Order: sequence, then structure tokens, then C-alpha cells
Amino acid sequence: MLFEDMVLGRSFEDMCAQMYYRGKMFGFVHLYNGQEAVSTGFIKYLKEGDYVCSTYRDHVHALSKGVSARAVMSELFGKATGVCRGQGGSMHMFSKEHGLLGGFAFIGEGIPVALGAAFKTKYEKEVLKNDKADAVTVAFFGDGTCNNGQFFECLNMAALWKLPIIFVVENNLWAIGMSHYRSTSDPEIWKKGPAFGMPGVHVDGMDVLKVREVALESIARARRGEGPTLVECETYRFRGHSLADPDELRKPAEKAHYAARDPIVALKNYLLEHKLADEAELKSIQKKIDDLVEDAVDFADASPLPPRSQLLENVFADPKGFGIGPDGKYRCEDPSFTAGTAQV
Repeated sequence: MLFEDMVLGRSFEDMCAQMYYRGKMFGFVHLYNGQEAVSTGFIKYLKEGDYVCSTYRDHVHALSKGVSARAVMSELFGKATGVCRGQGGSMHMFSKEHGLLGGFAFIGEGIPVALGAAFKTKYEKEVLKNDKADAVTVAFFGDGTCNNGQFFECLNMAALWKLPIIFVVENNLWAIGMSHYRSTSDPEIWKKGPAFGMPGVHVDGMDVLKVREVALESIARARRGEGPTLVECETYRFRGHSLADPDELRKPAEKAHYAARDPIVALKNYLLEHKLADEAELKSIQKKIDDLVEDAVDFADASPLPPRSQLLENVFADPKGFGIGPDGKYRCEDPSFTAGTAQV
């Protein structure tokens, strides 16, 4: 299960790169290659009712949480069949059904939202006396976010209220082009946990089994009502910050060092050495995933574009919030209202 989920993440992102360079996707697209052990290690041990808050590097988090490859790929293509009907794009995956509370374009944006979800669980249990309320929230973010004020504020509130939340730092050592070691006074992020009265854990984010071990412990702790945990997963992204990044700032030796520790290759070797699977089984999983990703592309390509009327949705809380025209009717009901706007 772990191997299949990681292979899905890698194959999906590789296909995204192809589609981006073929002009099928627009805007910024941030790929997750190399970091799969973190997403898989945590999200595959969450329950259906648990919540995940992601970043702009959110495709694989969505897939791990159960959003279909078709829905994610269609969203990237800007199609009506996408998980957000084509209105979110690469950085804003959201699925109420799957407890995916969004990808967020700005760093740190998702942490307060995750805190709110965790508070909702606590409130439901303690104030509304719902004994079945045991949802756990996982907030993913990068090393660059850990120098951001929202991070510290949320750590404080989570510890103060003993909220069922896990703060997962995907420390890939680079905040766009800024080295973690150049920008952070104490580069050991996990130490910030105990400063707020919560456990801080450092784990090898290139080893899915080690991540899994930490995930199981921190998720169980949160579900028991014992409060938050800060987990620093030291990982590495194998591509540039986004597909628009030529990736010229990182040294070739550093990239080669982490490429040799590929988390998928490491898990494959573990499975074979411990006779948990044979080569044929793993090849069949890869083939299954390749077919799934190809199907997602075909589906996205054949899907319709959103209708023009969708431009006016999800802009104001009141769908008729555009006011009343000189004729006394709602402006949004005038067929010429969207005339001159960009073609979808």
C-alpha cells in the first residue's frame, strides 16, 4: 500500500511535468518528487474523517488523501471535472468529501485553517458532547514557513488548548532559492516544539517506514486528546521549486547525494530484501499506476471547459452580490454581464 501510493505520487508528478511543457497546464506548478515518503507516511494512516491542510505543492497530498487521479489531473487542466471544477488549479486543491482543506498559495496560510479544523473537533467533543468526534488534523508546510509569524502563533494556541493537530514540516532544505541554513538561526526546527510545550520530533523524511512510525505515534497521541506534535521530516525535492525554476542554485553534489537516497527505491529494496514482495508484484503495481495516470490525462483532455456562468460563482457569499442595475434587475442576471471578460 505504501509503495503503490508513493509510485502514484511520483508517476503523477512526472506526467504533470510533461503536460506542463506541452501547454496543457498554466500558471505555476510545483512538483513533489522526492518527498513522497512524507505524504504517504502520514496521510495513509489517517481515517476518512481526518483533515489535511497542504501548501502550493499539494497534488500528492490530494492523491494520498483519496482524491482520484482523474479529479486532480482535470483540475490541473482547468476542466469542469476537476476537484474544484477547474477554478482552483495546481495550488488550490480542495475536497470537502476527502477532508482536504486546501492547497494554499502563500506560505503559512494553511496552518491557521488547520488549527481551526482541530479546534472544531475539540469544541464538538467537549462543548457539544459528541463522543464520536475524534478527527485529527495534519498541517503540512515547508522549512521556509517556520520563520513566519503564523507558525509560532499556531504552535502556541495548539499547545494552549491541547488541540488534535500534527504540524509536519517538510524540510527540503530550500525555501525557493534560499538555503535553510542561511535563513534560520537554529536550523533544527523540531526544537521549537518543546519551547511551546509539545513534543518535537526529527525524522528521516526519505524513509517512509520511519515517517510511518512517527506518524502512528503522533496521530494516536492527538486522537487520545493529548495535544499537538511538531514533526520535522528532513527530505529533498528532486526538481526545482516550480517547473519555471531552472534550479541552478543547488549544488550538483547535494542533488546527487539525495537522489541516491530516493525514498521509493529504498522502500522497493526493503520489500525485496525482507521478501514482502517480489519483482513481478512491484512491476505490476508500476504498470497499474502508469495505466491510471494515462487514463487521468485522457479523461482530463476529453473533459469540458467550465461554462462562462461559472466565472461569477464563489466570488461573493451572496451569488447576487453584484448589485442591481438601472433596470431594477440583478446585474448578474443580465446576459451581457460577462461580455468582454476573458474567455475561460
